[in-house]
Amino acid sequence: MRKIITVLIFLFTFISCQKSHHQRVLRITESWLGKEILFPTHSVFMVNARDTVNFSFEKAEHKILSYVDTLGCISCKLQLNQWEKWMQELEDKNLQIPVLFYIHAKSKRDFRGAILKDAFPYPVCYDEHDSLNLLNHFPDNMAFQTFLLDKENKVVALGNPIHNPRVKELYLDIIQGKQQLEDKAAITVVEVPETTLSLGSFPWEEEQKASFTLKNVGEQPLHIEGVTTSCDCTTVEYAKAPVPPGATLTLLVKYKAEKPEPFYRTITVYYNTPNAPLELEITGEGK
Repeated sequence: MRKIITVLIFLFTFISCQKSHHQRVLRITESWLGKEILFPTHSVFMVNARDTVNFSFEKAEHKILSYVDTLGCISCKLQLNQWEKWMQELEDKNLQIPVLFYIHAKSKRDFRGAILKDAFPYPVCYDEHDSLNLLNHFPDNMAFQTFLLDKENKVVALGNPIHNPRVKELYLDIIQGKQQLEDKAAITVVEVPETTLSLGSFPWEEEQKASFTLKNVGEQPLHIEGVTTSCDCTTVEYAKAPVPPGATLTLLVKYKAEKPEPFYRTITVYYNTPNAPLELEITGEGK
């Protein structure tokens, strides 16, 4: 248990090195590891946001619970297309791990729109009355609203594996009974000339592109472990090969607005540097 706490603190304290943040992460982590998650008596799971299914998960050795509240963009928080890819990977590894999605949306229309947008083929629970959260009182920070549970519904790890590749790796290690997260690459140093780019004003129907440059100024190869975005409307392309010392890597960011509006999107880059991950931003207005 202590080893998992140490790993989780490492994964979550990338946001800040401040002592207060570290203490908050420690407090949340220690309070949730080993805690039993309580489920509502009647949880209705649906496929395609309309067809109810009998979704049994009680006997599973491990299960993943992801709770999404009504605040903010549901689609951005869920990133169901990324979940679908990972669930397919789990199935390809013959890992039968139920993933329990509980969504508390403002209305069933909002819920249905978020699911149908990505044609998500797996069961999802529309938690109209926020019953799951009322039973468990989850932390407000969405980084702490996804859990890996054991057979007794006790928390063995927490963190969103879709938003953080290292959390995904930790989940897989625990599920497969392997040793906990180990550094797989030596540490290097990266320079980033610009971390925020403005796309200005543009016709909202037109896809926009922006490029960020990362220069490896350290003595070890740069390994990109994963890149996530704050919304499905933003995608990133980059070369997957290690970047030698002295070389540069270009991240090509593509943004496709869903409607005319000002926007602010973040791109998170996970790599083998002491200050990882890297937070990048794009802003602008589609008209």
